Amino acid sequence: MPGLSYGNIRRVLNESVVEQIRALPDRPGIYLFKDGEGKILYVGKAKSLRKRAASYLRRPDDPRLAAMLAEARDLHVLLTDSEAEALLLENNWIKQQRPRYNVLLRDDKTYPYLKLTAQPYPRLVFTRRILRDGADYFGPFLPGGLARKAIKVAQKLFQIRVCRIEIDGKLPRPCLYHDMHRCLGPCVDGLTSREEYDRAVEQAKLFLSGRNDVLLKDLKARMWQASEAEDFEEAGRYRDLMAEVEILSQKRKLSSTRGEDVDVFGVHLAAGNAAATVLVMRGGQVLDRRELFWEGVGEVAAERLLSEVLPQIYDRTTSIPKEIHLPMPVEGDEALLEWLSQRKGERVYLRLPARGPKAHRLALATRNAEMAFRRRFRAAGAHLQVAQRLQEVLGLPEPPRRIEGFDISNFQGAQMVASLVVWEEGRMNKRDYRSFNIQGLSGQDDFAAMAQAVERRYRRRLAEVGEMPDLILIDGGRGQLNAALASLAKLGVEETPVVGLAKREEEIYQPEHPEPLRLERSEPALRLLQQVRDEAHRFAVSRHRRRRRRSTFKSGLDELSGIGIHRRKLLLRRFSSLEGVRQASIRDLQEELGPVIGAKIHRQLHPTEKGEESR
Repeated sequence: MPGLSYGNIRRVLNESVVEQIRALPDRPGIYLFKDGEGKILYVGKAKSLRKRAASYLRRPDDPRLAAMLAEARDLHVLLTDSEAEALLLENNWIKQQRPRYNVLLRDDKTYPYLKLTAQPYPRLVFTRRILRDGADYFGPFLPGGLARKAIKVAQKLFQIRVCRIEIDGKLPRPCLYHDMHRCLGPCVDGLTSREEYDRAVEQAKLFLSGRNDVLLKDLKARMWQASEAEDFEEAGRYRDLMAEVEILSQKRKLSSTRGEDVDVFGVHLAAGNAAATVLVMRGGQVLDRRELFWEGVGEVAAERLLSEVLPQIYDRTTSIPKEIHLPMPVEGDEALLEWLSQRKGERVYLRLPARGPKAHRLALATRNAEMAFRRRFRAAGAHLQVAQRLQEVLGLPEPPRRIEGFDISNFQGAQMVASLVVWEEGRMNKRDYRSFNIQGLSGQDDFAAMAQAVERRYRRRLAEVGEMPDLILIDGGRGQLNAALASLAKLGVEETPVVGLAKREEEIYQPEHPEPLRLERSEPALRLLQQVRDEAHRFAVSRHRRRRRRSTFKSGLDELSGIGIHRRKLLLRRFSSLEGVRQASIRDLQEELGPVIGAKIHRQLHPTEKGEESR
């Protein structure tokens, strides 16, 4: 309710709510304000429900809560034994119910996590979404490339699987990962046991959690057990594992006088929006800067924003530092510290630095938050609005952050090339572009080519990364779309949205709609799809032309003995074409390639001639 002042709260607050507030016990717990339809408006925690809720009768924390109180028609409470339990319960209710007046931490897709699935034989996958699916999550990994490196290291050290196949032990032989000693091979009966695999998973959890001291102690105990049992091969394996883990532990230690592990928070709020920056210090050095944003959060105070989002941030990560530095105190700090310490397994401290280097870092985090705020809310509006419009038009579950587009290019069925381009958060991400040389097709078959490109792309991506884009765009109509869907179904992918965009009429084909969707040419959502489709076409044509140019020279020069990529470039740079090389004298060839290779190439190009003797 805009314009609602503190002074008239009592006049608009429902009388039944007032009576419920007065009847609350002096006990810890959570309280839930509800509207007239029973929908939860706000969830809060308290060390004393009576004292905390009574504060709403005197003055609300900020105008946002004032508007909430004007809508409130009911109040429910849940008692707990401690304020720390109340904090955990509040966090769970906020994530499940997503009340309108709580400050919600949006899914942070900027930083990757690793996930050990909740399957009988867990697999290790890359993800940017944390779900309540019983799996174990590790991260975020800073910088982001460490996540993929960690997968490879975990495979090497503990031989945890990364594949998506169903494990029933009935496969006749294992894949290449087992031969490379990167997987224990649970897919084939007899290669490993459930106990052995579970032991490897527990060791991988210690490693991914950063608890290398515990891991090394466990590995050392197992090494001595194997040695006493005279299983020296197994003891040697544990010894090598210990050496690998120790090396990795040393690499993670950065030179510092104190070696602090600290998260430093800066906050900036204006015009109903908010930004927070976290400087992530590990080993005494700032490894990364994490940015969080809230749009339309209202006139919320920085203290309340931090008090509500800190539990949400650290509930979804295993990377909890020894100290957390804040620009201002937060409500319920004792409960927060108790909860954080329980999660970390050792004491965690909240600091409010006022002077010295720590205060300077805090000021730096605040300046970074201000800069991030200006960058995000000055430039983000346009592409966010287009993504939200695309969500509405296509009925997507959320505004797409990442769109991957496919196109096919060929010349009369020859040298077929498929392109993949990536649109991510308002711009084309050229680092993630890929191209595929289509193989095994006779004649021009765009449907089969599209099916092959889609299958090759996501079979590898699921195996290596375990993540799909928010939307897949296929250049073409119903036929190309169905071909792509068939490949995705073969891979077991069903939840990822896929659409086709036909060039002639700019019609959008969707799997669940028999008729194509036609939008106005000025529609921003259509223009975004056209941008991705046209870029995929441009990239496909450029790759196809490059492949044709290479094939032009390959028929002659590449079949000659002694010609590789480097020598072919030398010859084409000087003689321009295959015919120019053929007309060159033996002396010219020897000047470019040397006396032996030059004479050898000349004999191969002129097999009926005796050849000149070099002078």
